[in-house]
Amino acid sequence: MDVSMTLWVLTILGLGALIGTDFFIGRKPHDVSVKEAGIWTVVWIVLAALFGLGLLLFGNSQASGEFFAGYITEKSLSVDNLFVFVLIMAKFSVPSHLQQRVLLVGVLIALVLRAIFIAAGAAIIASFSWVFYIFGAFLIYTAWKLIQEARSDDDEEDWEENRLLKTVEKKFGVADRYHGTKLFIRNNGKRIMTPLMVVMLAIGTTDILFALDSIPAIFGLTQDPYIVFTANAFALMGLRQLYFLIGGLLRKLVHLSYGLSVILGFIGVKLVLHALHESGVHVPEISIPFSLAVIGGVLVVTTITSLIASKRQSERAAAESVAVAVPALRPSPSPSSPRPGAPEGFPGAARSSRG
Repeated sequence: MDVSMTLWVLTILGLGALIGTDFFIGRKPHDVSVKEAGIWTVVWIVLAALFGLGLLLFGNSQASGEFFAGYITEKSLSVDNLFVFVLIMAKFSVPSHLQQRVLLVGVLIALVLRAIFIAAGAAIIASFSWVFYIFGAFLIYTAWKLIQEARSDDDEEDWEENRLLKTVEKKFGVADRYHGTKLFIRNNGKRIMTPLMVVMLAIGTTDILFALDSIPAIFGLTQDPYIVFTANAFALMGLRQLYFLIGGLLRKLVHLSYGLSVILGFIGVKLVLHALHESGVHVPEISIPFSLAVIGGVLVVTTITSLIASKRQSERAAAESVAVAVPALRPSPSPSSPRPGAPEGFPGAARSSRG
């Protein structure tokens, strides 16, 4: 797709206006309700759909298909990233009314970082076609690693600060409590960061690790930097509202890692086939419509099986809790227990063993 500099400028200005509107609406710290999060999630999805349709009307069907495939892939990977965001929020004990501000600024940092990654990736691909082999192998490895993590029995979840964040904290110092929406305060004449600034940097810089698989994944679907950037932008900008909307449902998506591993593995194979084709080897290439069908199908199946498995786990846990509770309510035999058929109030009548 041939994109002029004018279109690039207009797109960036348009996305900037949307981010500004989002920031203006959420500028006052407050607890985000499910209704508010739901409305804005729908708004962002509709805007992404309209943008994709605009590519179809004013561009071509291939550009539109690549955008939707990239957007759905990045959105699904972003949902998986929300697990880490939940851990970060818990680790820093972020007050609920400040979480939406943290996510807004954190996502903005992530968007800037991804723009840099995309520009670098596009330049490398344009100069070295063999990089597709590396991208493809990395995605296949990531898919295998996701399966290994999903099958592990280690249920402990934790998040550790990266080295960059520790260095920044050591250099500037961190206050011992939150100070509203302030990012820096004066303490004994020294300017130090508040925990709010730290958690914003944590979410923004953590996205560098997320980009290591998401950027190669979308380049496996399209090599157009414009589509790569806009698909990432729309996927990220709706992430804040999605956090509050499905925060309680994240635990129910128990098979999400398996679904993402299939998607990343599929795109990895697609990249390797593309690299072989670029090298002159006659191999079949996977079309965008087929890719879109596979990605959408995997996500639908994963969601359905996750909800079924989660429901069974809940029912099993409820049954086990009842089984444990019932014996505990029964009186244990003792010398003071009444004889069978003893009248009520008889000495030694059974007493409840639990208050």
